[in-house]
Amino acid sequence: MNFTRIFNDDQGKSHFGDLTIDVRDGGPIGFLSERFPVGEMIFRETPSDYDFKWHPAPQRQLLFIIKGRCEFKVSSGETRQFGAGDVVLLEDTVGEGHCSKALFNEVRHSIFVTVPEDVVF
Repeated sequence: MNFTRIFNDDQGKSHFGDLTIDVRDGGPIGFLSERFPVGEMIFRETPSDYDFKWHPAPQRQLLFIIKGRCEFKVSSGETRQFGAGDVVLLEDTVGEGHCSKALFNEVRHSIFVTVPEDVVF
């Protein structure tokens, strides 16, 4: 399984990266990854006119987008768009951070799951 991460470098600049989670045959129920410890879960509804300028993530967290589309921008100026079914690991908790905004005048429903610093994907 593949997903995107947003992280910061030593100078506090944010970047996109790509992660792959290995899965193994779990039999008739499908393929499973190993178990990862997590913290809290937060449900969020983001308004259709959301446009939040530069900010770091409040904590290391996974963002699961359920409904709607959004765009993230990192320090290099690169942007990526995400929609329902996408997962983003937000690790840019210090430094410049990222920008995020709603697309297509859509409300976004998402879930944040906090991830301890010592968890390695």
